Amino acid sequence: MFRSIISFLASILISICITLDIPCYPMGKKVDMDKFEITYEEEFEGELDRSVWSGHYQYGNTTVARRGSYWNQYLAETKDGNLVIPVTYLEDGMGGKGAGWYTAGIDTDEDSENGFSQKFGYFECRCILPEGADLWSAFWLMNSGVYDENGDGRDGTEIDIFESNCYGDLFNKAITSNLHIDGYGDAHQKHGARKFFIKNNPYEEFNTYGLEWNENEYIFYINGVETFRTDFGGVSQNEEYIVLSVEMDGEDGVTSGRENAPAEGTEFIVDYVKVYQYKNLME
Repeated sequence: MFRSIISFLASILISICITLDIPCYPMGKKVDMDKFEITYEEEFEGELDRSVWSGHYQYGNTTVARRGSYWNQYLAETKDGNLVIPVTYLEDGMGGKGAGWYTAGIDTDEDSENGFSQKFGYFECRCILPEGADLWSAFWLMNSGVYDENGDGRDGTEIDIFESNCYGDLFNKAITSNLHIDGYGDAHQKHGARKFFIKNNPYEEFNTYGLEWNENEYIFYINGVETFRTDFGGVSQNEEYIVLSVEMDGEDGVTSGRENAPAEGTEFIVDYVKVYQYKNLME
């Protein structure tokens, strides 16, 4: 009885926070890892395996504009047992582009020689977020079906397990989670952004961010504790690949304001990415 009352009060508090756009702490159940078996593990020891991780919409040593920054996959590298994606201002540019802020987005899609994708299971990343206003990192899932404009997310949904775009806000030690379907034009639909506090300083300390995805719903976690769940759009029924990325607010490689530029040396540091499948699906 007492637990039911606490759960009811927690749900009311979360609803109030969402309505007022105020982050709250995770208050849900702990993820049950006993029902999963690991299917993919990347701890970023040694050189980055570029047969698995390639540029997200970048090919070879080319640079593409990504909102207010530029992406070049070769800025992402391993260091001291971590993946490091830096954010750096390059006066001379890189990969055919001029001066601007440079960072990277990498993924495990089919363009990679040994790419990885999976339908359903539990996906988790342990990382330290990059620090700076108008700057955010993300751990997300994607597939080509996201671009189908049919009012249905079952053929593919962009699943943003976390986005760290709250730095500079009143409540800056928080992350959001989002879902996108029907492409990115007039038909685009999204669900979010849910904002949740991290108890320690996520820009200085490691935390884990996870997603449990089954045929009926998405369940999001911070440090193994549920934040929220949804079946928005009709849950994706197709395999999706992993994306790790950093970008800045702005357009066509021009930031929304240099006064908000991050400190030189800001990095997105990823300790590991792990993926699990339900044991009953492995049998």
